[in-house]
Amino acid sequence: MEIAVEQRMPVLPVLVIGIAGLFSVGLIAFWIWMLVDCASNEPSTGNDKLIWILVIVLAGLLGALIYLIARRPQRKAQYGR
Repeated sequence: MEIAVEQRMPVLPVLVIGIAGLFSVGLIAFWIWMLVDCASNEPSTGNDKLIWILVIVLAGLLGALIYLIARRPQRKAQYGR
């Protein structure tokens, strides 16, 4: 006579993976938001738009964070958008 052993999925690893997945999706959404914001709202005069897009694309999340902190408030104050 065999006794059935109940198999359970451990809760902690599933919770950690779920939280990490949500955090990753949030970071990707932030990166895309900064890229779209730069592409649609930066003025087209000069090479500023191109340079900022390259910074965001090539530096990834760090580039998006630099754009958010350094350029976005300055652009909003200067151009109002």
